[in-house]
Amino acid sequence: MRVHQLPETLINQIAAGEVIERPASVVKELVENAIDAGARKIEIATAAGGKALIRVIDDGVGMDADDLTLAVRRHCTSKIDQRLDDISTLGFRGEALPSIGSVARLTLRSRPHNSPHANEVSLTGGVLAPLKPAAANQGTTVEVRDLFFATPARLKFLKSDRAETAAITETVRRIAMAFPAVRFTLSGPDRSTLDLPATGEDRLARIAQVLGDEFAANTIALDAAREDVGLAGHVGLPTWNKANSLSQYAFVNGRPVQDKQILTAIRAAYSDTLPRGRYPVAVLWITLDPALVDVNVHPAKSDVRFRDPGLVRGLIIGAIRQALLAGGDRASPSASIGLAQAFRSPEDAGRNAPVEPVRSGFAGSYASRSPAGGWQATTSPSRPLNGAGTGFSEPAQPEIAATAMPSARSDDSSADRSTVDNPLGAARTQIHENYIVAQTRDGLVLVDQHAAHERLVFERFKTALRTGKVASQILLLPEIIDLPEDDCDRLAERADDLAEFGLVLERFGPGAIAVRETPAMLGETDVAGLVRDMADEIAEWDSSTGLRDRLEAVASTMACHGSVRSGRRLVTEEMNALLREMERTPGSGQCNHGRPTYIELKLSDIEKLFSRR
Repeated sequence: MRVHQLPETLINQIAAGEVIERPASVVKELVENAIDAGARKIEIATAAGGKALIRVIDDGVGMDADDLTLAVRRHCTSKIDQRLDDISTLGFRGEALPSIGSVARLTLRSRPHNSPHANEVSLTGGVLAPLKPAAANQGTTVEVRDLFFATPARLKFLKSDRAETAAITETVRRIAMAFPAVRFTLSGPDRSTLDLPATGEDRLARIAQVLGDEFAANTIALDAAREDVGLAGHVGLPTWNKANSLSQYAFVNGRPVQDKQILTAIRAAYSDTLPRGRYPVAVLWITLDPALVDVNVHPAKSDVRFRDPGLVRGLIIGAIRQALLAGGDRASPSASIGLAQAFRSPEDAGRNAPVEPVRSGFAGSYASRSPAGGWQATTSPSRPLNGAGTGFSEPAQPEIAATAMPSARSDDSSADRSTVDNPLGAARTQIHENYIVAQTRDGLVLVDQHAAHERLVFERFKTALRTGKVASQILLLPEIIDLPEDDCDRLAERADDLAEFGLVLERFGPGAIAVRETPAMLGETDVAGLVRDMADEIAEWDSSTGLRDRLEAVASTMACHGSVRSGRRLVTEEMNALLREMERTPGSGQCNHGRPTYIELKLSDIEKLFSRR
């Protein structure tokens, strides 16, 4: 067969396979064109999930007859001239309109601001109809009907009308977040109307429109720069997390992108604060010289390539972690609202009485349940537990008779008043051998003692590893642990790395490991359980991955074994010592698995529960 040139219509249909994947792709291209045209109001209407109709109306500069005729031809655009290294518009390839017109019935009606009338042009399956005059307001109206009628095989790959409608809504939401000065209206018989009024330069107000009013109360602002790259936005508190990554939004020079490099960096920044399988909330704006980023990577323009990806990744990770250290312990209102709802009487619950959000409490109220350890409480706050300096004591003491310890009134002494004035207040009692109840000046705090202490030990591990080898303590008698041969081999291979963490072990014949030293900060711990957990952790890693590269995972596993257990009874001095160290430790608002360590209920909300307000 001889080489020949494909017909223009077939070329456009092939291009449409890359540019127009589904109705949401059409909406994206048309809305971006409207924004590039300077629109300040964009109306989108759809039917049947966009398969039957997509209509986009804008009030932009419009096009005259000559421009309108060229706009539906391939590779015709007003957005670039000769260079691809200085792209400041959303579109630039000149493929969208001819690609859409090759697979659907496309009509464009446009009127520039200085013209007394509009013009209209249409494409039906790639066939161009003659230009004709029309009546329209200033701006451009684009109608797409019967999407993929010319390529019916593509229709089989589309999802249900509801799924396609949801994808269109998400596309509009992402673009709207990038351009708060533009008003967006999304309507149609298959959806409830979404109206997003313009908020000027107030990005946070637009985000609240899209993601809800709770966003501001549950996030921390970012503003950082490194070399020629700027980063701004908001990131969620670790305990305000989602089941998927759909709540992560990234914009590069105003362009909405779904770039894997950026999403991976966000995930890495939260690596030691989120539960497994949960995802953070983040909205990030990255600004840099257009010459330092390539947006011409894919026809859909959702991916970008940075000239220095390491710089961008380091900026994202560093800025988010710094923000979490500076403000990550700020409480979010979600858990306190749930706590107040849980305490409401059935009569109030039936009336659905609202509970006002308060700036306190971490989202989520589930606790870490671990087997009770063999430690006993002690009355000496000066002797640290496990060498950790937390005010707990290591040597076992007689069992405390009662879990709930009586305490003095907050006004009995100046020392007690001072404790109440601390951010986490003064310990009043312990319930269910796991939860500390503390009184603050204007409310109460509930602390999960295991989750809180686990985080404290974890942070001490990381500090020790940054400054040198973790101190170890020699066991009087080596502990022999029977393990499968594969686990023994893995542990033996990593013995030198484990020694840096204070865990010294060696092979002890077939199917056994001898542990000679353990990390000093763990004190008396379940050595066998720790070693088995470490073997399971290592089994999940690639053989080339060093433990140093998995520092946080190793430290997290060891911290869990070194923390005060659920079921251990504490005296008042021990509880207060834990609260004070939490106040001094960055990131103590959640354990290293991402669970909240405390929630707070304000006095005003307690009074509402009893109809005092």
